[in-house]
Amino acid sequence: MIGFLIKKAFFDGWDNLFSLLLLNVVFVLLLALGVLVPGIAGAPAWLGVAAALVAAAAASAWWGTCVFALRTVADFGSISFSSVLAALKDGALPGLQVGCIYAAAAYLLSIGVPFYLTKGGLLGTFAFGILFWCAVILLLSLQFYLPVRARLGGGLRKNLRKSFIIFFDNPGFSLFLFLYSAVSLVLSAFLAFLMPGFAGVALAGDVAIRLRMRKYDWLEEHPEARRREVPWDELLAEDRELVGTRTLKGMIFPWKD
Repeated sequence: MIGFLIKKAFFDGWDNLFSLLLLNVVFVLLLALGVLVPGIAGAPAWLGVAAALVAAAAASAWWGTCVFALRTVADFGSISFSSVLAALKDGALPGLQVGCIYAAAAYLLSIGVPFYLTKGGLLGTFAFGILFWCAVILLLSLQFYLPVRARLGGGLRKNLRKSFIIFFDNPGFSLFLFLYSAVSLVLSAFLAFLMPGFAGVALAGDVAIRLRMRKYDWLEEHPEARRREVPWDELLAEDRELVGTRTLKGMIFPWKD
């Protein structure tokens, strides 16, 4: 299943290369306006901090927009300007919610980690360990929040609960998706975050949830079955057929394949 996830995310991104590029341009502009421009312009520190906060909020809203817009790509569709506007309406608030959760978690960690490390002793080490693993669980769980909400609808509490359920039910898969996203962003730095960039990571999250939902739909239809008995080959047969097999020549010159 993981191998097919990588394949499908890559081909979906390749088929929508220009759309991903445009979505990533917005991220790059927000990064430039919020971080680079104030520094280059010699703005006072307080103005630089304010600009960075505004840019971070805007980037969070745009992240939610990308996840909501690219869900149709994960479903073998395409996006348009009108669909991005609709995604902006539906995904901006959830994106801001995730951004606020990350910001609150980072703030608490910035206070808690130094405090418990300086406290030392068994109690301090134990408290630091609890704080660390809570942060890891939150990080790995939140990556599912926006794709789940884009696909299933619902509000903050409902989808947060679903995100934690998915993590605890699929810890290995959750860790893989996080590492895949991290590696994608590191490689994107060589292309100024234009490809695959943040939009590519958003698309991978949509693809991951689309495929993972196959498991839960099957378990709902077969409540007596064990989770280790999920027939992935059968569940992914349709998606594999739609993705198909491609050659390098066919990817670059599809009209000649």
